[in-house]
Amino acid sequence: MAHRSLSAILLRPVVSNLFVHKIIFEYMGHGHEHGHGKVKLPDYKQWKIEGTPLEDVQERLARRGLRDPWLRNEAWRYMGGYAKPVTVLDVLTKGFKWGFLAFVVALGVEYTLFPPKKNGGHH
Repeated sequence: MAHRSLSAILLRPVVSNLFVHKIIFEYMGHGHEHGHGKVKLPDYKQWKIEGTPLEDVQERLARRGLRDPWLRNEAWRYMGGYAKPVTVLDVLTKGFKWGFLAFVVALGVEYTLFPPKKNGGHH
């Protein structure tokens, strides 16, 4: 069996528990509903296509005598937090703060419980 460090053993449940927490509390609800509560949908009137690339699509359709009644349903992609394009730096640093904190805690626990042996520099 390969040697696994204490930090690797300690970090696996932390990452796993964070994932489970996200599923339970963000996707299934915050209380005891267990996903059976009524889903609150946002008001469709809040999405406007003015000022988005969809406005150009609407104009091109209008020139041909067409219209897309569902075009507004795609406007959320260009508003709010979704409007900011994701950069490579965002992808590489996502979760870095919490990951580094978990690493420092695991390292501290490992060095506290299993201090390095001082044997004169020999392996």
